[in-house]
Amino acid sequence: MLNGNILAGTSAYNCHRMARNIVGPKVRLARKLSQPPLTQGELAARLQVSGLGIEQSGVSKIEQGLRPVSDAEVMVLSKALNVTVAWLLGEDSASTPTFKHEQEIGP
Repeated sequence: MLNGNILAGTSAYNCHRMARNIVGPKVRLARKLSQPPLTQGELAARLQVSGLGIEQSGVSKIEQGLRPVSDAEVMVLSKALNVTVAWLLGEDSASTPTFKHEQEIGP
């Protein structure tokens, strides 16, 4: 009988452990570096106000690379975290977030 322990060393198992998004580590970094730092629950609340039904557990899965993130979700994440989409996607070479100024965020 096969169980998770036996499958843990197989390539089929490892295939499922690959990241399902590229923004997760950046979401976590931006959340922790924001002033004041945001909890996953606080970020989830911001996302919900913006129309995304992502709860704290969803934010956790995004940060761990376990949940795919759509392009529309990247846009909302960028606004909720006050960072650029380019930075979240790794197109900005800065190692720390490029925070937007308040006037660029809009209503």
